[in-house]
Amino acid sequence: METFTPLLALIAFAFFASRRLPRYLHIFQQDEYDGRRFLRWISTTRAFDKRVTLALLLGGIARLLLANLVPHGTGSLIYAVLFALFAAFEPDPKKEAKKKLVMTSRARRIFGTAFVLCLLAGGLASQMRSFWAWVFMVQAIPFLLALANVLLSPLEASIQRRILNEAMARLKEVDPVVVGITGSFGKTSAKHILGHILEMHAPTLFTPGSVNTPMGVSRIIRENLRNDCRFFLVEMGAYGQGSIARLCRLTPPQTGIITAIGEAHYERFKSLDTVARAKFELAEAVLGNELGRIVIHEDALDQDYARAFVEKKRDCFVICGKSPSANLIIESVEQTVDGLTVQVRWKDQIFALMAPLFGKHHAGNMSLAFAAAVALGVPPERAVTALRTTPQITHRLEVKPQPDGTTLIDDAYNANPHGFSAALELMTMLAAEAGGRRILVTPGVAELGAMNDEVHRKLGAESARHADVALVIRPDRIPSFAESFRAQEGAGLLVPLISLAEAQAWIKENAKPKDVILLENDLPDVLERRLRL
Repeated sequence: METFTPLLALIAFAFFASRRLPRYLHIFQQDEYDGRRFLRWISTTRAFDKRVTLALLLGGIARLLLANLVPHGTGSLIYAVLFALFAAFEPDPKKEAKKKLVMTSRARRIFGTAFVLCLLAGGLASQMRSFWAWVFMVQAIPFLLALANVLLSPLEASIQRRILNEAMARLKEVDPVVVGITGSFGKTSAKHILGHILEMHAPTLFTPGSVNTPMGVSRIIRENLRNDCRFFLVEMGAYGQGSIARLCRLTPPQTGIITAIGEAHYERFKSLDTVARAKFELAEAVLGNELGRIVIHEDALDQDYARAFVEKKRDCFVICGKSPSANLIIESVEQTVDGLTVQVRWKDQIFALMAPLFGKHHAGNMSLAFAAAVALGVPPERAVTALRTTPQITHRLEVKPQPDGTTLIDDAYNANPHGFSAALELMTMLAAEAGGRRILVTPGVAELGAMNDEVHRKLGAESARHADVALVIRPDRIPSFAESFRAQEGAGLLVPLISLAEAQAWIKENAKPKDVILLENDLPDVLERRLRL
């Protein structure tokens, strides 16, 4: 028994590690395998094991107290039983999560390497036969995951270079017109609208959903770029200085769209000037092409850097906005229950852009898409016709009548203050039409950094004017929202909740026919969930 039980403890720990590692890997994947962000998340959420650690400590204490009454090696047997029991009840993030863990090739490599590290360290712990050694091993699991990623970084860099080179070669072979689209918000919607217009005109490919990183774009090129593709639309996300420049080297754009410069992801950039410089990496790349053109919303010119950049190269920019100096002038915007109508002036002609979309902020996205399509050779009249059949944009102010008579406004992926305000206005309009209550479901906006309190104070006051009921998820993240909401005269009911699942349960029990429910943002698991460890 003395020889066998340490091995049994190691085997049980290996089983436990195989179940615990995916839970941390799930969060690591949502943090884009950024070790610093992952370790910061562990620290700020205190995602350290508590239950297994406590059980091991109690088991170790019991072993010490009964040292003279039980055979040597019983401690290892106790640890083995505990590891096996807890492993059996570990949740599976591949099944039990909003955005489930996807075991990609990279995820499997990280998991496999971390598992080997756990086995090696666990072997030492089994020889030490101390509950302190096993406690250390349990707490070390997420750090071994981060270490595995570091050890694999040379291999990952080599694999990524190969994938990028293959994608670049394929893109050069097909040689479509590449349109880069970026902005603090609105880029996915503008891409969706422009993609619909262009694909009605010629074979077109655009990156799906919110795919906007080099690896994601490379995968789309390698798997979906057909030989006859004429236009390729690339959404370009900025995760720091140089992000968009890297995407532009992968997919050199001839045309660019800059939708907005705002507070979204302010936590990463720290200032709006830094945001502007990051977004204008697209403009720098496009204008390296003699015939390159940038379509931009005039609101993006509120930043000094952006305004100075455009003034130097004014002839290369198509500005959309309400001011008389814009190239495309938005003259009026009307939202109805059937969609959005935007009247614009383009080269001394009036065009009525109508699309079955909801939210007045889409007026800017429709205008940008129209101007870009015309700049790419689509006759204005054909662009107007194509807009009339634009599909709703998934999870971005998507209006969905429900079987129970309620109406759901799904704005789960549209997490920015500007879109939040437009969504509230839409909720009020649809509720007035239906004659029901206005129910807001929101965790607020993420990644605002130092602007978190200021932005949510404004959104809380605005929400109080538009919502009869506010279901606030994780209000501890946005205390200024709740305070501001409750401070408004005549404010409705505010219900603090822990998760979207709780909000859905509240709605199922309390919603009535004709109610209009706005789902404004849906936090990823990395922000909403607290691992129960």
